[in-house]
Amino acid sequence: MILISLLEGKALVWNAEDVKEIREKHGLVGNLVGALVRKPRQNLRLGLPLELLPEETRLLVEIGAATLVRNCSSQKANSKEDDLSVDKISSLSSVEDEDNVQSEVDAYKQYLQDSYTEQRSLALQEKRRILESLSDRIVEGRTKRKRKNDNEEETPMESSPQGPIKELQDLAETFNFPQEAMMVHLPTARTSVGKVQEVDLHQASVDWPYAGQAEHELRYKVFKDLWERGYFLTSGNKFGGDFLVYPGDPMRFHAHFIIICYPYNKDIPMTDIITAGRLGTNVKKTVLLCSPNEGTVNYTSLQWSGIQ
Repeated sequence: MILISLLEGKALVWNAEDVKEIREKHGLVGNLVGALVRKPRQNLRLGLPLELLPEETRLLVEIGAATLVRNCSSQKANSKEDDLSVDKISSLSSVEDEDNVQSEVDAYKQYLQDSYTEQRSLALQEKRRILESLSDRIVEGRTKRKRKNDNEEETPMESSPQGPIKELQDLAETFNFPQEAMMVHLPTARTSVGKVQEVDLHQASVDWPYAGQAEHELRYKVFKDLWERGYFLTSGNKFGGDFLVYPGDPMRFHAHFIIICYPYNKDIPMTDIITAGRLGTNVKKTVLLCSPNEGTVNYTSLQWSGIQ
């Protein structure tokens, strides 16, 4: 079961395997919003978590593929257990959260230190193995340089008890392995979610304010109908629409349609129709005006042909 975490109306997926299943099995895209650890100061390539559209979130829950949850700590400020005031509850919650965060930070620092110690030991063993395998060639090269510089006959170098070359002496103390060179494990899931509470999809709340909203119901009916037809959909904000529709995975195809949702039998200003038609023509996409009507969705395509 895919776990979708809610935070003030945003639906986030933290597990990489869940993200893969959402895209490959269910044909939903979402939007990666997390910074990459190695390149945090750029926005061309992002990582976990995956933020889902409200329509994508609702669809996954309704088909039984996902569960909506929220962190219980975010609800403590609104509870009134033991007749405590909201301010006192918030204060206690903040202290508890800070203690939990600090303990996780300390545990992570200890994990990094243990990992560094282990990796330094392995790197030291590899360094010693390489030096031992090349010791004869190193001795030969140094002997030739010494003979060339001093004009003396070649003499073999003395071997120390620790090894044939001086680099092997006290290698454990002189070996330099900076912490910046160590490999760091990148988690593919949120390491600690704490206590969570399941959220009712049909009950409006701070974390899920879409229940009962007419605009959300309108968009969801259109979204679901196009998804059932096999299309991939993403947000259409950058093109002035509700959704962008792709014939396949957006990694392989350009969007073919710009979706604009309108209630059935609602008057549409002519200026909006002209604007939408010209926009679609300029970006080489077809604009679809979509209106749910008695279990079906009516689609009207617009094409700007200019003045005839």
